[in-house]
Amino acid sequence: MSSTQRSFLPDFCGVRTVAAVVVSATLMAMVLSLAAADHLRQFWESFSVIALYILWIGLMAAALICLLKGWLGRMRHGWAGLVAWCVIMLVALAVSLCTVWLLPVEMLVNVTLQELLVRTLGISGILGALILRYLYENHRQKQRELAESRARFQALQARIRPHFLFNSLNTVVSLIPSDPACAEEVLQDLSDLFRASLGDESRMSTLSQELELARQYLAIEKQRLGKRLQVAWDLENLPEEVTLPALLLQPLVENAVYHGVGASVNGGEIRIFGRYRNGIVALTVSNTLPPDDGKAYQAGNHMALENIRQRLQMRFGPAAGMHTGMVEDHYQVRIWFPVQEKGK
Repeated sequence: MSSTQRSFLPDFCGVRTVAAVVVSATLMAMVLSLAAADHLRQFWESFSVIALYILWIGLMAAALICLLKGWLGRMRHGWAGLVAWCVIMLVALAVSLCTVWLLPVEMLVNVTLQELLVRTLGISGILGALILRYLYENHRQKQRELAESRARFQALQARIRPHFLFNSLNTVVSLIPSDPACAEEVLQDLSDLFRASLGDESRMSTLSQELELARQYLAIEKQRLGKRLQVAWDLENLPEEVTLPALLLQPLVENAVYHGVGASVNGGEIRIFGRYRNGIVALTVSNTLPPDDGKAYQAGNHMALENIRQRLQMRFGPAAGMHTGMVEDHYQVRIWFPVQEKGK
């Protein structure tokens, strides 16, 4: 196993993890106090003591795991989990012995030293194992989601269809005798499209790059479709350096050309809108439909839209989203996402 292996354990030095430990310990103390108390006064008396006791165990264990995170991160998951469990047990033993040494335990919790040790180690061992198992399964789930995200990106990479390549090359061949400069420009745009398509799945792009990629794609298709393809841009006050996952806009434009305009004998129109309001970037791609009312478009478009929707959620969470539907006889896809600083 590589020494750079990432541990399934979260960052116990982080504020969120420490807060989770405090809340969990408090809830556990409340449950134990409710189970043992016969009346309300006894509940509050036992709760204050048990909560302090459990918090000491939880916070000290978190602090030790935090100190050992570099070492634990280089271990196999099984060994890291075993060491973390042993840390929890050792802390539980140390806290229970210190409690007996410092306080009259029989008076406070009405148990003997032996009973306190058995209960503390038993509960700590069971809960520690369950929590570590949960953290491991959560880590595995995140790894699966990451793998699915990479697969979705690779699916988008494969979306520059073979017929598009052949049509583009035929366009270049037809332009060479009459307009060599235009043919060279088409080849340059095609090169940029394939360079973006073959990039690494973790690569981030900027809004300006995504817009330029869409423009290059439409320029190539314009050479092929001519007057059948009409494009209208309406971009207003967009933060073009905002970062976002690569290949979000171009596949939407490609769908609009392939399923909407290209499928119609008379061609059609594509409209691309962009707005920035209250920290949210909204991009809309709409297109006219072929005579079958877009049934073939909607059937063939589902996979690409779902890929983009899931990649938005993976990157931005619930603050991002997608909406599709008919608006004024145009099929419209609208995506939105929050502005984040570059590099985050």
